[in-house]
Amino acid sequence: MKAISMTAALLLGLVSLAGCQREDVGEPLKLSGKVFIFNYRVAQATYVVTLARNGPLPDPSFVETSFENPAGGAPIVTRSKIFPFWEKVSLESPPVHCVVKDRPYSISIRILDGSNKLLQTIETTLTSSLDQKIMPGKPLVVGPVYTPNPEVYGADGKVDYAKTETCPAG
Repeated sequence: MKAISMTAALLLGLVSLAGCQREDVGEPLKLSGKVFIFNYRVAQATYVVTLARNGPLPDPSFVETSFENPAGGAPIVTRSKIFPFWEKVSLESPPVHCVVKDRPYSISIRILDGSNKLLQTIETTLTSSLDQKIMPGKPLVVGPVYTPNPEVYGADGKVDYAKTETCPAG
C-alpha cells in the first residue's frame, strides 16, 4: 500500500514538473517597444523599434525591417545582423520626413537565418503623438560638439529655422 502511494506521489510530482516546463515558444523575438524619436538638435525624426529575446536564434541571424515612408514612395528597408549575445534588438530607421500626428505607419519585420530562411515575421504599426511640423527645417547644431549651425544662427544675430514645406498635404 505504501509503495502504491509513493508511486502515485512520484507520478503527481512528475506531472506538476511537466507543467512548469517552459513551453516551446516558437518565435525567437517579441516586440517590446516602438516610438518615433524627434531629435530637434539635428532636425531629424526616426522610427525606433525594440525586440526582446524570446527564444534561441541560429548564428548567424539577421533582421530585415521595412518602415513605411511617411513622405510617400517605397518603404525604407534596413537589414542588420543579430548577435547571439543580444538579449534586446534595437531597430532604427534612417531619418524620415513628413510624420503626421495620429496616423498609423506600418512596420514589417522579418527574422532570417544565415541562408535567408524566414524564421519569424512581425507586423505592427506606429502612431506618432507629435507632428513633424514641430521640427526646425535645418539642424540647430553641427559637428560632434554641438556647434551652433551658422545657417540657422547668423553672424548678424538673426535666426533662420528655414521651415520649408516639402511634404504632401495630408
